[in-house]
Amino acid sequence: MLLLTSCGAGRSLRQAEQSYARGEFFDAARHYKQAYTRTSPKDRPQRGILAYKQGDCYRRINYTLKAKAAYMNAVRYRYPDTISHFYLAEMLRKNGEYAAAIPYYENYLVYARQLSDKKERKDSLAHIGLTSCQLAQEWKKNPTRHIVKRVPILVSRRSDYSPMYAGDDADVLYFTSTRNEAKGTDLNGITGMKSADIFHSKRNEKKQWQKPEPLASEVNSEFEEGACSFSADGKTMYFTRCRTLPDAPAYAEIYVSQRAGAEWGAPQKCAIMNDTLSSVAHPVLSPAGDYLYFVSDMPGGQGGLDLWRINVTRDGFGYVDNLGPDINTSGDEMFPTFASDGTLYFSSNGHPGMGGLDIFRAVSDSLTESWRIENMRSPINSQGDDFGMTFEPGAPNRGFFSSNRGDARGWDHIFCFEYPEVHHTLKGLVYDKEGDVLPEALVTLVGDDGTYLKINVKKDGTFTQELNPGHRYALLASCRGYLNDKEELLTENVDEDRRYELEFALASITRPVLIENIFYEFDRADLTPESTVALDELIQLLNDNPSVAIELAAHCDYKGNDDYNLRLSQRRAESVVRYLIKGGIEPERLTPKGYGEQQPKAVTKFTLKSAPFLKEGDVLTEEFIKNLPLEQQEICNAINRRTEFKVLRTTYSK
Repeated sequence: MLLLTSCGAGRSLRQAEQSYARGEFFDAARHYKQAYTRTSPKDRPQRGILAYKQGDCYRRINYTLKAKAAYMNAVRYRYPDTISHFYLAEMLRKNGEYAAAIPYYENYLVYARQLSDKKERKDSLAHIGLTSCQLAQEWKKNPTRHIVKRVPILVSRRSDYSPMYAGDDADVLYFTSTRNEAKGTDLNGITGMKSADIFHSKRNEKKQWQKPEPLASEVNSEFEEGACSFSADGKTMYFTRCRTLPDAPAYAEIYVSQRAGAEWGAPQKCAIMNDTLSSVAHPVLSPAGDYLYFVSDMPGGQGGLDLWRINVTRDGFGYVDNLGPDINTSGDEMFPTFASDGTLYFSSNGHPGMGGLDIFRAVSDSLTESWRIENMRSPINSQGDDFGMTFEPGAPNRGFFSSNRGDARGWDHIFCFEYPEVHHTLKGLVYDKEGDVLPEALVTLVGDDGTYLKINVKKDGTFTQELNPGHRYALLASCRGYLNDKEELLTENVDEDRRYELEFALASITRPVLIENIFYEFDRADLTPESTVALDELIQLLNDNPSVAIELAAHCDYKGNDDYNLRLSQRRAESVVRYLIKGGIEPERLTPKGYGEQQPKAVTKFTLKSAPFLKEGDVLTEEFIKNLPLEQQEICNAINRRTEFKVLRTTYSK
């Protein structure tokens, strides 16, 4: 029993207790505050009790800052129940004061160990709170790529929440609001605002949202209506109605309304259960329409408010299921919604989160009959309450949700969100090994994600293609008069933009093709270790073109005896052939040929990259080279000392 220190305090307290019993927490908070201020500071026990009761009321109506101040007073005046430490920690966390909240969670857990089992529910939530304080700080430092903004036209000076599209119509948005246009003139004793109604906003031809209007139908009444959802065809609306009656607690109920033309018909109460002492709210149909998901505090749950579902039949409703401990906790789970792909989204303060209610994604595993739960993290979630997510039809990466972040009064507002599309882009180039682009080329793309495309390159030899993250692709470049070239690409499994580049240098069938980076020991035919990379690439090219037989040609510069150079070049060509055979190429496909100095190099565009002082078409004969400066002579001699191949036929078969 509370000890009263004055008649005024006693009268205020009686009014507070009566309002609290009816669930009118806004009114109760006002009366508790009056009783608190009329109680002498010397009466510390009484002040501690009244401060705690104030905090309890403010917490229930989301006046986080006022609740924090009240709970701090309760702790200061040594409120006898250590639950005050728990709720103070919760309010600090909802205010984003994560470091400050931790010692109060820890205090509560220390004290709670000495108490009975009745503290078990809060024990688990306190541990969740401690974990949340650590995770929230990390999530704020490393947010997701979501873009979150307020939508000014949808924001009022009161609460606006639970946005929802109706079916596949992306140009009409329904939501709940306590703005001035809502029915009635009295303030709701629970919230201190007008009773909520369902509103809708339409987009004009420029895709701009227009000023919201209340539904002109019997859906809205003098009671609270909100948290509506719709059938897939947009013709059936489910919503929550909370009737407040004098001297009686307020219970939430689910109603349904059918649309005929542009008007919504008279709503009918849904017979979900016979239990008249439990609330049912926040209805939403599954994408297939076979289950109605909802929120309830009925017996048999995990604690607090739980998510439930009831199967929908031709004759009405069937059996009721709790979604189980993967989703439901000892805290509150609320506001279920579905994305177009069937993914369930809901809000909870019982899973590790950033503040009050956080939005979670739940994916069902049909094999294990379990749920995988994922916090949507910052910036979707915040230190406040975040809930009521809806996805724009035909645009799974954007939509709306509601949040009271940044509002000291705890009032909710509607935010839009968008997850920028991730682009993994391949930029490719197909060209002749001598440097000319090949606009007639064709690139075939095959991926382990089921992709099969034939891509025509542009006039400049380039092509561009969007790829999916985390997949392996094989690409084959082909062009008439050229050997095929194959490349493989593994895209990164990251949720960020990436750009990949590939070049296909095709080898001509009609003219010799230089094999770059082939080196021999000085004045010998032995290949150096540095040559293996280029020769392995040649092996791969021959494997990709199995019907091709080639001549392997080695050339020398003019220095030395002609016969000696001819023999040296022949041995070098044979060295290359032996390497290719050792690498698995059939000997019948390979013909070694040494040309000595008999075929000086004719300058191409490719040659100019290493010798810009030359002109395309120059022939590097002995006479030509000796007319150049000494430094340029050595460069030209090095160009002549080359190894090439040319295609002899394309009809080889084993």
